[in-house]
Amino acid sequence: MIQNSDKSLNNLICFAHRGASGHEPENTLLSIEKAISLGAQWIEIDVYAVENELVVIHDERLERTTNGTGYVMDQSLEFLRSLDAGKGQRIPLLREVLNLISKRVGVNVELKGTKTAQPVTALVDDYIKNNDWTYEQFLVSSFDHNELKKVKALQPKIKLGALISSVPLHYARFAEKLEAYSVHIKIKSINKEFVDDDHRRKLKVFVFTVNSLVDIERMRSIGVDGIFTDYPELVTVSSR
Repeated sequence: MIQNSDKSLNNLICFAHRGASGHEPENTLLSIEKAISLGAQWIEIDVYAVENELVVIHDERLERTTNGTGYVMDQSLEFLRSLDAGKGQRIPLLREVLNLISKRVGVNVELKGTKTAQPVTALVDDYIKNNDWTYEQFLVSSFDHNELKKVKALQPKIKLGALISSVPLHYARFAEKLEAYSVHIKIKSINKEFVDDDHRRKLKVFVFTVNSLVDIERMRSIGVDGIFTDYPELVTVSSR
C-alpha cells in the first residue's frame, strides 16, 4: 500500500499526524475520522500498553491532552477510559481505531510505552487473520529501536519505521541494519543528502511534522516520500 516510486506532485504520501490534530483533539476517533474525510492516506497514532490493552495517547503524562493528571502508565485502564480527551472524546483503544478505519486507509502505529512490541504485533496479526487487513496496511514505528527489533523478530512481515530527531553520523545505515522500511525524521533535521542516502539503501523517507505549504513544497523539492501533518488537506491543496 505504501508506494511512491513516481515523484509527481500527487504522490507525496500524507500521514495524518495523530489524526487531523489541527482540527480535532489529537489521537481521538473524531480526529481520525476527520483526517479520512480530508483525504489522508495514512493515520498515525501513538500507543501505550495498559492492562493488556493498547491505549491511544501520545504523552507519557495526561495533563496536556486530557482532563486527567499523572503518568499514563501509573493509571488503571478504567480510569484512563473515564477521561475526556477533548470534545467529550475518550482515549481510544487501538482496536477501536482499527474498527473505525475499517481498512479505508493505512495505519502507522507508533510505539510509545514500554513493552508495546508484543501486543501491537499480536493485534496486527489478529486483524490480518480475522478481519481481512493486510501487512501493507500497517507500519509500526518508534524512537525505541529495541522495540522495533522485537517486532521484527516476532513478525518479519510488518513494516518498520525508525524514528529519529537528527541526522546520524552514518546517515541511514542504522535503519538498514534494523531492516526498516522507512526512516521518520524531524523537519528541522532533514536535508537532501540524507534523503539520497536513504533512497540508495532502498528506504523511504517520511518527515514530521509538516504544517505549511512552503514546507510541503520544500519536502517535495528534496525528494521525500511522504510527510506527517496536522492538516491533511494541505497536501491535496499543494498538489493542484
